Amino acid sequence: MKIDAHHLFWRYSRKEFDWISDDMGVLRRNFLPEDLAPHLAAANIEGTVAVQARPAVGETHWLLELAEHHPFIKGVVGWVPLNDPHVEGLLDLLMENKALKGIRHVLQTEPSVFLETTGFNAGLRAVSSHKLVYDLLVFARQLPAVIALVDRHPELVFVVDHIAKPIITTSTPPPEWRADIRELARRERLFCKISGMPNVVRGTSWTPELLWPYFDVVLDAFGPDRLMFGSDWPLCLVASDYARWHEFVEGCVVDLNPDERANIMGGTASRVYRL
Repeated sequence: MKIDAHHLFWRYSRKEFDWISDDMGVLRRNFLPEDLAPHLAAANIEGTVAVQARPAVGETHWLLELAEHHPFIKGVVGWVPLNDPHVEGLLDLLMENKALKGIRHVLQTEPSVFLETTGFNAGLRAVSSHKLVYDLLVFARQLPAVIALVDRHPELVFVVDHIAKPIITTSTPPPEWRADIRELARRERLFCKISGMPNVVRGTSWTPELLWPYFDVVLDAFGPDRLMFGSDWPLCLVASDYARWHEFVEGCVVDLNPDERANIMGGTASRVYRL
C-alpha cells in the first residue's frame, strides 16, 4: 500500500496561523480532506498520516474525527501538552480512537535546552508507555540535542520529519548535517521522512539535481527500511506542488529493488505507525 506519511489539514484563521508569512500566502485558506483526495488519487496513494498543525488538543480531536469519516486517513499524529502532569489520562482518552498513532510538539521553535526539561521528558515517557510514535520536527542545528534526547528514551520510536530541515543552498550537503544525520541513524528505533525539502532551499529554485545528494545521504544513513515518503502538503505548495514532489521521490527510488521501493513509498510508514 502506498502511503503519504506526512500531510496537514487546517481550518484557516489569521490568529491561529500567524506564522504564515506574506511569502506563504498560498496557505491562507482551509485545507481539508476533499482538497487532498484528488492528489492522492492521481499519485495512486491509498492512505495517509495526518499530522498536527496547531498546538491544540482540540485539533487532535478534530483530526481523529476526520479519520473516522475519511478512510484514506489511516493514522493521526496529534498534539498533547507533554508538560502537563495529567498527560497520561489525556492519552488514555485520545487512544479510544484507534487512529491515534503518534504525538508531535514543534521543537524547531524551542531552544535546545527545552529538550532537557523534566516535564517534556516525562511527557515522552508517557508517549512511550502508550506505544505511540514521536515525530521530531527540528532544525539541523538542533540535531546534537536530539541525539541526546533519543538516547534518554531507549523504548520510544522516533520519526524525524523533513530530514531535519538542513538549509539547502547547493547540491553539497552541509558536513555538520551529514555527520549528525549519520550519527542519529545509528539508533535503530529512529526513522526519517523524505519530505519538506523544497521549503528549505534558499537562494534558488529547487531541482532534482539540487536535492538528490540530500536523499542519498539519508538513504545511506537509514536504509530504505527506515525511510518513508511524505508530501508535507499543503506546506509543500509554497515551493512545489504535490505531483512534482511525488514524482521527485519516485525518481529517487527508481533504481532500488521492488522491496526497497515499496518500503519507502509506504511499507515503512505502515510498520512504524501500525496502519
